Amino acid sequence: MKIELVIDGKKIPMNAFVSKVFINVIGGVIECLHGIDTNWKTVSLKLEKDE
Repeated sequence: MKIELVIDGKKIPMNAFVSKVFINVIGGVIECLHGIDTNWKTVSLKLEKDE
């Protein structure tokens, strides 16, 4: 698996440990959702901070 983090248009580099944490946390949450196949291929997630 691979992950890319972009904040306000800037790609944020992540070391192997941080990448693994993101992948495991986000992947685990997604696979717990009702009706989601565990063989999913891609996920897009957009977060916007309330001002």
